[in-house]
Amino acid sequence: MNSNFLIQQKFSFSLKEFSGSLGDLGLFIPLVVAVSLTSGMNLGVIFIAAGLMNILTGYFFAQPIPVQPMKAIAAVVITEGLTQGGVVAAGLGMALLLIFLSYSGGIELLRRFIPNALVRGIQLGVGLKLALKGYQWIANLPILGTNSIILAVIIGLLLLYFIAKKIPGLLFVFLGGFALVYWEHPELFNHLSFIFPSIHLVIPSSTEWNTGLVQGTLPQLPLTLLNSVIAVCALSADYFPNRGIKTQRMAASVGWMNLICVPFGAIPMCHGAGGLAAQYGFGARTGGSVIMLGGIKLLLGLFVGGFLLQILKFYPYAILAPMLVFAGIELARTSFSLKNKTDISVAILTAMGILGGNTLIGFLLGGGMALIVFLWGKTNKTE
Repeated sequence: MNSNFLIQQKFSFSLKEFSGSLGDLGLFIPLVVAVSLTSGMNLGVIFIAAGLMNILTGYFFAQPIPVQPMKAIAAVVITEGLTQGGVVAAGLGMALLLIFLSYSGGIELLRRFIPNALVRGIQLGVGLKLALKGYQWIANLPILGTNSIILAVIIGLLLLYFIAKKIPGLLFVFLGGFALVYWEHPELFNHLSFIFPSIHLVIPSSTEWNTGLVQGTLPQLPLTLLNSVIAVCALSADYFPNRGIKTQRMAASVGWMNLICVPFGAIPMCHGAGGLAAQYGFGARTGGSVIMLGGIKLLLGLFVGGFLLQILKFYPYAILAPMLVFAGIELARTSFSLKNKTDISVAILTAMGILGGNTLIGFLLGGGMALIVFLWGKTNKTE
């Protein structure tokens, strides 16, 4: 079956499609596991919500559109200690904004005022902060042992090999971590029960609303608009001629899936150009690819989520930390597309603010500099 036929076909459930669907796990797995570890969010609920959204996205878009964690919000959880209530507040803030912008037509208007350099700077800062967090986890490990710096180096080299050969092997590395847990603590598995995850409504406090909206929603908004709406729609049009997805529809999709899932303990989710490129690069061509991936996530969340949650606190950082480092680097390297010196300066200042403070500081510094550059250019034009 040739690739042109597959591009025109809406659904295929072949091995190649399934292999392609795994291409986006390089960001999904380390982020959701790290978020679950640091915030106490239920991993089973996260997998169930992501699985359902994968299935619905694959069906309605009929393309391998990914479902990913929102990177800036995930980074705030992992590196700055945002609570689950704060996560819900940040996710609901994003959901309501995107739904409003989608149906009001304001998304195209707002897009014109968000400089690409600011978005790249947020990606650079968030990516580097995640990578540094992973490095810190590695530095705190003993040099030798089954959960050690030596093992982390070996895992890092293995991940490099997978990336170089374009092998979607991160899932097997992740599962290997549980094999290591069994090797070190076999007694844990004698008392584990396969229980359904507890799904309940999470209501943020007033403090969590303030923290979530300011530290999560605000820096996530430009990232989502450009990378998870504008860029992924452009890439969809490139990969699937005459079937490109409209920005209004993509924004509405991100908004509604968060409005439905986040209040029940799911991590805020989006679609992303990098994820689509990764899945397409590994062979995904139809909506069937992400439907299959969604089915696996759903089954894992329903039947294994409670099991994973019970032993997650014993998961080796020697495996999780290198995955987080590579996820951060993958996110940060998108900023390398900038060529203009002024844009690079805005991106670097944004990243420095994130690394030295938090995502809000980076957003304000980069946004402020971008505004100054814009006004300076307008002044020079009028002279």
